Amino acid sequence: MSVQLKLDNIPKVPLKPILKWAGGKRWLLSHLEPLWAPCKQMRLVEPFCGGLAVTLGLNPDKALINDINPHLINFYRWVKEGLKISIPMENNEELFYQHRSRFNELIKTGQSDSKEAAELLYYLNRTCFNGLYRVNSKGQFNVPFGKYKTINYVRDFTDYRDTFGQWEISCSDFEELELLDDDFVYADPPYDVEFTKYAKDDFKWDDQVRLAEWLARHPGPVVLSNQATERIVELYRALDYDIQLLKAPRRISCNGDRTPAMEVVATKNI
Repeated sequence: MSVQLKLDNIPKVPLKPILKWAGGKRWLLSHLEPLWAPCKQMRLVEPFCGGLAVTLGLNPDKALINDINPHLINFYRWVKEGLKISIPMENNEELFYQHRSRFNELIKTGQSDSKEAAELLYYLNRTCFNGLYRVNSKGQFNVPFGKYKTINYVRDFTDYRDTFGQWEISCSDFEELELLDDDFVYADPPYDVEFTKYAKDDFKWDDQVRLAEWLARHPGPVVLSNQATERIVELYRALDYDIQLLKAPRRISCNGDRTPAMEVVATKNI
Protein backbone atom coordinates (compact mmCIF):
# COMPACT_ATOMS: atom_id res chain seq x y z
CA MET A 1 0.00 0.00 0.00
CA SER A 2 1.55 3.29 -1.11
CA VAL A 3 1.46 6.36 1.05
CA GLN A 4 1.14 9.65 -0.76
CA LEU A 5 3.27 12.38 0.79
CA LYS A 6 1.30 15.56 1.25
CA LEU A 7 3.17 18.66 0.21
CA ASP A 8 1.53 20.61 3.03
CA ASN A 9 3.33 18.40 5.56
CA ILE A 10 6.79 19.11 4.19
CA PRO A 11 8.46 21.74 6.40
CA LYS A 12 9.62 24.87 4.62
CA VAL A 13 13.36 25.47 4.64
CA PRO A 14 14.20 29.12 5.43
CA LEU A 15 15.97 30.96 2.62
CA LYS A 16 19.10 33.00 3.26
CA PRO A 17 19.10 36.81 3.00
CA ILE A 18 20.02 37.98 -0.50
CA LEU A 19 21.59 41.31 0.41
CA LYS A 20 24.14 42.51 2.92
CA TRP A 21 22.58 45.10 5.18
CA ALA A 22 23.99 47.26 7.96
CA GLY A 23 22.42 46.40 11.30
CA GLY A 24 21.04 43.08 10.08
CA LYS A 25 19.34 41.06 12.82
CA ARG A 26 20.24 37.50 11.89
CA TRP A 27 22.02 37.24 15.25
CA LEU A 28 18.72 38.05 17.00
CA LEU A 29 16.75 35.16 15.50
CA SER A 30 17.44 32.81 18.42
CA HIS A 31 15.76 35.36 20.72
CA LEU A 32 12.85 36.04 18.35
CA GLU A 33 11.98 32.44 17.46
CA PRO A 34 10.48 31.56 20.91
CA LEU A 35 8.32 34.71 20.71
CA TRP A 36 7.18 33.90 17.18
CA ALA A 37 6.56 30.17 17.66
CA PRO A 38 3.10 30.50 19.33
CA CYS A 39 2.09 33.11 16.73
CA LYS A 40 2.95 31.32 13.48
CA GLN A 41 -0.64 31.44 12.29
CA MET A 42 -0.49 35.25 12.34
CA ARG A 43 0.80 37.58 9.66
CA LEU A 44 4.34 38.82 10.31
CA VAL A 45 4.79 42.52 9.61
CA GLU A 46 8.23 44.11 9.26
CA PRO A 47 7.93 47.89 8.79
CA PHE A 48 11.73 48.26 8.31
CA CYS A 49 12.54 45.05 6.47
CA GLY A 50 16.09 45.97 5.32
CA GLY A 51 18.00 42.84 4.36
CA LEU A 52 15.07 40.56 5.37
CA ALA A 53 17.16 38.49 7.80
CA VAL A 54 14.28 38.28 10.29
CA THR A 55 11.37 37.58 7.93
CA LEU A 56 13.35 35.01 5.96
CA GLY A 57 14.65 33.48 9.20
CA LEU A 58 11.22 33.19 10.84
CA ASN A 59 9.80 31.92 7.53
CA PRO A 60 6.13 32.94 7.90
CA ASP A 61 3.35 31.80 5.58
CA LYS A 62 1.91 35.33 5.56
CA ALA A 63 3.97 38.50 5.76
CA LEU A 64 3.91 42.20 4.99
CA ILE A 65 7.40 43.52 4.34
CA ASN A 66 7.88 47.26 4.08
CA ASP A 67 10.71 49.73 3.82
CA ILE A 68 10.93 53.45 3.08
CA ASN A 69 13.81 52.79 0.65
CA PRO A 70 12.13 52.55 -2.80
CA HIS A 71 15.18 51.00 -4.50
CA LEU A 72 15.36 48.19 -1.97
CA ILE A 73 11.64 47.50 -2.35
CA ASN A 74 11.94 47.60 -6.14
CA PHE A 75 14.57 44.86 -5.88
CA TYR A 76 12.30 42.67 -3.74
CA ARG A 77 9.38 43.19 -6.12
CA TRP A 78 11.52 41.93 -9.01
CA VAL A 79 12.68 38.98 -6.89
CA LYS A 80 9.00 38.18 -6.35
CA GLU A 81 8.71 37.99 -10.15
CA GLY A 82 11.62 35.52 -10.35
CA LEU A 83 14.52 37.89 -11.05
CA LYS A 84 17.36 36.67 -13.25
CA ILE A 85 20.29 39.09 -13.54
CA SER A 86 21.76 39.76 -16.97
CA ILE A 87 24.12 42.71 -16.39
CA PRO A 88 27.90 42.13 -16.14
CA MET A 89 28.98 41.43 -12.56
CA GLU A 90 32.65 41.39 -11.61
CA ASN A 91 34.62 42.39 -8.52
CA ASN A 92 36.17 45.21 -10.50
CA GLU A 93 36.54 48.84 -9.40
CA GLU A 94 36.07 50.36 -12.85
CA LEU A 95 32.91 48.34 -13.49
CA PHE A 96 31.63 49.21 -10.02
CA TYR A 97 31.77 52.96 -10.67
CA GLN A 98 30.24 52.51 -14.11
CA HIS A 99 27.33 50.62 -12.60
CA ARG A 100 27.01 53.13 -9.74
CA SER A 101 26.77 56.00 -12.25
CA ARG A 102 24.17 54.10 -14.27
CA PHE A 103 22.13 53.33 -11.13
CA ASN A 104 22.11 57.01 -10.17
CA GLU A 105 21.17 57.97 -13.73
CA LEU A 106 18.15 55.67 -13.52
CA ILE A 107 17.14 57.35 -10.26
CA LYS A 108 17.56 60.82 -11.80
CA THR A 109 15.52 59.93 -14.91
CA GLY A 110 12.65 58.25 -13.09
CA GLN A 111 13.56 54.68 -14.04
CA SER A 112 14.39 53.42 -10.56
CA ASP A 113 11.53 50.90 -10.65
CA SER A 114 13.03 49.03 -13.60
CA LYS A 115 14.50 45.54 -13.73
CA GLU A 116 17.88 47.08 -14.58
CA ALA A 117 17.72 49.17 -11.38
CA ALA A 118 17.03 46.02 -9.36
CA GLU A 119 19.98 44.23 -10.98
CA LEU A 120 22.28 47.19 -10.33
CA LEU A 121 21.20 47.46 -6.70
CA TYR A 122 22.10 43.82 -6.11
CA TYR A 123 25.51 44.23 -7.76
CA LEU A 124 26.28 47.46 -5.89
CA ASN A 125 25.19 45.96 -2.58
CA ARG A 126 27.43 42.92 -2.98
CA THR A 127 30.42 44.92 -4.26
CA CYS A 128 30.41 48.18 -2.28
CA PHE A 129 32.15 48.89 1.03
CA ASN A 130 30.68 46.70 3.81
CA GLY A 131 27.38 46.30 1.96
CA LEU A 132 26.34 49.77 3.13
CA TYR A 133 23.39 51.62 1.65
CA ARG A 134 23.97 55.35 1.89
CA VAL A 135 22.63 58.22 -0.21
CA ASN A 136 23.36 61.93 -0.56
CA SER A 137 20.85 64.77 -0.25
CA LYS A 138 19.67 64.11 -3.81
CA GLY A 139 18.89 60.49 -2.97
CA GLN A 140 21.78 59.12 -5.04
CA PHE A 141 23.86 56.14 -3.96
CA ASN A 142 27.38 57.21 -2.95
CA VAL A 143 29.06 54.23 -1.20
CA PRO A 144 32.59 53.50 -2.55
CA PHE A 145 34.03 50.29 -3.97
CA GLY A 146 34.48 47.58 -1.36
CA LYS A 147 37.79 45.91 -2.36
CA TYR A 148 36.76 42.36 -1.38
CA LYS A 149 39.09 39.52 -2.34
CA THR A 150 36.29 37.39 -3.78
CA ILE A 151 32.55 37.80 -4.23
CA ASN A 152 30.10 35.03 -5.01
CA TYR A 153 27.41 36.65 -7.13
CA VAL A 154 24.02 35.01 -7.69
CA ARG A 155 22.18 35.54 -10.97
CA ASP A 156 19.03 33.46 -10.59
CA PHE A 157 16.57 34.18 -7.75
CA THR A 158 13.71 31.95 -8.88
CA ASP A 159 14.13 29.91 -5.67
CA TYR A 160 12.71 32.92 -3.81
CA ARG A 161 9.66 33.40 -6.04
CA ASP A 162 7.29 31.01 -4.24
CA THR A 163 8.13 32.38 -0.78
CA PHE A 164 7.91 36.03 -1.85
CA GLY A 165 4.71 35.20 -3.72
CA GLN A 166 2.95 34.64 -0.37
CA TRP A 167 4.02 38.02 0.98
CA GLU A 168 2.80 41.58 0.51
CA ILE A 169 5.49 44.11 -0.34
CA SER A 170 5.08 47.78 0.50
CA CYS A 171 7.09 51.01 0.33
CA SER A 172 5.70 53.62 2.69
CA ASP A 173 6.07 55.35 6.02
CA PHE A 174 5.36 52.81 8.75
CA GLU A 175 2.27 54.67 9.98
CA GLU A 176 0.62 54.23 6.59
CA LEU A 177 0.61 50.44 6.97
CA GLU A 178 -2.83 48.92 7.58
CA LEU A 179 -2.27 46.54 10.47
CA LEU A 180 -4.66 43.76 11.39
CA ASP A 181 -5.43 43.46 15.09
CA ASP A 182 -3.66 40.10 15.32
CA ASP A 183 -0.58 40.99 13.26
CA PHE A 184 2.77 40.08 14.83
CA VAL A 185 4.94 43.16 14.29
CA TYR A 186 8.73 43.12 14.43
CA ALA A 187 10.19 46.62 14.04
CA ASP A 188 13.89 47.34 13.66
CA PRO A 189 14.10 51.08 12.96
CA PRO A 190 17.32 52.95 12.19
CA TYR A 191 19.36 53.12 15.37
CA ASP A 192 19.15 56.15 17.64
CA VAL A 193 22.57 57.29 16.50
CA GLU A 194 23.95 60.14 14.41
CA PHE A 195 24.01 58.31 11.04
CA THR A 196 20.49 57.52 9.81
CA LYS A 197 20.85 58.30 6.09
CA TYR A 198 19.62 55.00 4.65
CA ALA A 199 17.02 56.81 2.55
CA LYS A 200 16.72 60.34 1.22
CA ASP A 201 15.00 61.50 4.40
CA ASP A 202 16.58 61.07 7.83
CA PHE A 203 14.96 59.06 10.62
CA LYS A 204 14.96 61.53 13.50
CA TRP A 205 14.09 61.39 17.19
CA ASP A 206 10.50 62.47 16.51
CA ASP A 207 10.20 59.40 14.26
CA GLN A 208 11.52 57.14 17.05
CA VAL A 209 8.83 58.50 19.38
CA ARG A 210 6.13 58.26 16.70
CA LEU A 211 7.03 54.61 16.03
CA ALA A 212 7.11 53.60 19.70
CA GLU A 213 3.74 55.24 20.34
CA TRP A 214 2.17 53.79 17.17
CA LEU A 215 3.19 50.26 18.09
CA ALA A 216 2.16 50.72 21.74
CA ARG A 217 -1.41 51.15 20.43
CA HIS A 218 -1.33 47.91 18.43
CA PRO A 219 -3.41 45.18 20.14
CA GLY A 220 -1.34 42.30 18.70
CA PRO A 221 2.17 41.10 19.57
CA VAL A 222 4.95 43.67 19.11
CA VAL A 223 8.73 43.35 19.22
CA LEU A 224 10.95 46.44 18.86
CA SER A 225 14.74 46.42 18.71
CA ASN A 226 17.08 49.40 18.83
CA GLN A 227 20.44 50.49 20.15
CA ALA A 228 20.11 50.82 23.91
CA THR A 229 20.69 54.55 24.24
CA GLU A 230 19.46 56.04 27.50
CA ARG A 231 16.60 57.94 25.89
CA ILE A 232 15.42 54.93 23.84
CA VAL A 233 15.23 52.76 26.97
CA GLU A 234 13.38 55.55 28.82
CA LEU A 235 10.96 55.97 25.89
CA TYR A 236 10.06 52.28 25.73
CA ARG A 237 9.72 51.94 29.50
CA ALA A 238 7.43 54.99 29.66
CA LEU A 239 5.14 53.26 27.16
CA ASP A 240 5.04 50.06 29.27
CA TYR A 241 7.07 47.84 26.97
CA ASP A 242 8.82 44.90 28.58
CA ILE A 243 12.56 45.52 28.24
CA GLN A 244 15.45 43.12 27.67
CA LEU A 245 19.04 44.21 27.07
CA LEU A 246 21.31 42.11 24.86
CA LYS A 247 24.87 42.37 23.56
CA ALA A 248 24.73 42.88 19.79
CA PRO A 249 27.67 42.15 17.49
CA ARG A 250 29.09 45.25 15.81
CA ARG A 251 30.11 44.31 12.28
CA ILE A 252 30.59 47.78 10.81
CA SER A 253 32.63 50.48 12.51
CA CYS A 254 34.40 53.50 11.09
CA ASN A 255 37.07 53.46 13.81
CA GLY A 256 37.70 49.70 13.88
CA ASP A 257 35.94 49.18 17.22
CA ARG A 258 34.02 45.89 16.93
CA THR A 259 33.18 45.46 20.62
CA PRO A 260 29.54 44.41 21.21
CA ALA A 261 27.00 47.21 21.56
CA MET A 262 24.01 46.97 23.88
CA GLU A 263 20.71 46.36 22.14
CA VAL A 264 17.27 46.83 23.66
CA VAL A 265 14.51 44.39 22.75
CA ALA A 266 11.12 45.77 23.78
CA THR A 267 7.95 43.65 23.68
CA LYS A 268 4.20 44.11 24.17
CA ASN A 269 1.28 41.68 24.21
CA ILE A 270 3.56 38.63 24.24
